[in-house]
Amino acid sequence: MIRGLLDIFRLVRAASVLARHDALIPAEFAEYVPPGVRVFGAVSRIGAKDRHLRPGQRLARALAGQGPAYVKFGQLLATRPDIVGMQMAEDLTELQDRMPPFPTEEAKAEIERAFRRPLETMFSEFSDSIAAASIAQVHRARLTTGELVAVKVLRPDIEKKARKEFRVFRLGAKIVETLIKPARRMRPVAFIDTLAAAAEVELDLRIEAGSASEIKDNLKDEPRIRIPETYWSHSTRRVLTTEWIDGTPVTDGRALDARGADRQGLAVLAMQTFLRSALEDGFFHADMHQGNLFVDKEGRLVLLDFGIMGRMDEESRRTFATIIYGFIRRDYQAAARAHFDAGWIPARYDVGAFATALRSVGEPIFGKSAEDMDMSRVLQQLFDVTEVFDMHLRTELVLLQRTMVVVEGVSRVLDPNIDLWAAAEPIVRSYVTRRVGPRATLRILRENAKAAGELFEAFPEFAAAAENAAAQLANGGLRLSDDTVERLAAAIRGEPIRKTEETAP
Repeated sequence: MIRGLLDIFRLVRAASVLARHDALIPAEFAEYVPPGVRVFGAVSRIGAKDRHLRPGQRLARALAGQGPAYVKFGQLLATRPDIVGMQMAEDLTELQDRMPPFPTEEAKAEIERAFRRPLETMFSEFSDSIAAASIAQVHRARLTTGELVAVKVLRPDIEKKARKEFRVFRLGAKIVETLIKPARRMRPVAFIDTLAAAAEVELDLRIEAGSASEIKDNLKDEPRIRIPETYWSHSTRRVLTTEWIDGTPVTDGRALDARGADRQGLAVLAMQTFLRSALEDGFFHADMHQGNLFVDKEGRLVLLDFGIMGRMDEESRRTFATIIYGFIRRDYQAAARAHFDAGWIPARYDVGAFATALRSVGEPIFGKSAEDMDMSRVLQQLFDVTEVFDMHLRTELVLLQRTMVVVEGVSRVLDPNIDLWAAAEPIVRSYVTRRVGPRATLRILRENAKAAGELFEAFPEFAAAAENAAAQLANGGLRLSDDTVERLAAAIRGEPIRKTEETAP
């Protein structure tokens, strides 16, 4: 009861902050809400500031002033342009994940609690915070064995605070779902639950370490990519220790030029690395913004911060690759057919009509450089088209598309003239050739033939075991001895059946 009242109080307080920025019920969206809510929104906007800004910019400012959980909430919203729209998602990326640092002594105490031993037994040096974000901050340190490291420490009690605030978000979502019928289609409560689950993952630094390790292993054959080593002995759920790497931010063009870095090559590498991870491995860095990428002294692209990751199954990868390859080759019929084959577009619609709609998205941007093309607008147009055809996007696909827009932004910073289609084409073509085209069909046929052969070889033993079971049923019941179970399992696996002497029932 008390917790419920406190949650209502927190919701009212948060709503008042949003109202002051005209981010509670923005004037731009007033026509989509019921009359009563519209009147409430008009009253809430009295005295609001930042009215000259776009709704997403106002929301970013409102969230920034309410603490770490709200900042993280805004960042997660930015990964779902299918829900909030591309423009708002793009505006929310301006929500800087920079917070005042908590005292270094508290960080040291957190580390000592995590490892149950004095800090001096692990680190010979330990700096003040060099970067503070919504859920954690980073310190530069030196191990007692001499290695320079980066130590990431979660904010004190951030887990409790995040769960508390997400309860408030869920309460707000329930109210929206109840009062605003058009919002029900977007399932706001389920959406908040998804965001809360994503935040829980980020609050366990062991998972981030595991993600970094998996990506590092997947990209081990790409010498131009560098991912910091994890020091597992110095990492726990609340502390993550990684290799310290000096480098230059990808946004510092002058410094990169002064060092002779291949900016054009790095731009292509960023795009191709993302696509290779997504298509070949089905596991990709979903937060590849400019702050998480820099260039080391050897000119390698360094990837940091593996808290937000995306994963796709084989079927989704094949569909996505076929769609992208269709756009690259301007084969919109193939791209449209891939949507229908995956069941993403209801069968009642016409493939040709959808292909024409996709053509309206692809033709205006074909062959243009990044400088002349805005992928965020392209993605918004694609969302608009698919909405007309009742396409229900899967979360991982939206995250993939959103990340592609972010990576496009990074590539554009490194090389404004990059041809994104040309950069993507070899990776997508290679995947389609091996996993979708005739070669993939032959591989699947070979695998199926092998499985069929093994089943055929095992069939006599399986039939004999089944006949014995049927005979027992006819004689008053089925008694499965340990030997019978073992023989049935062996037959199903296609293994030789061990001959045993039958015993009388």
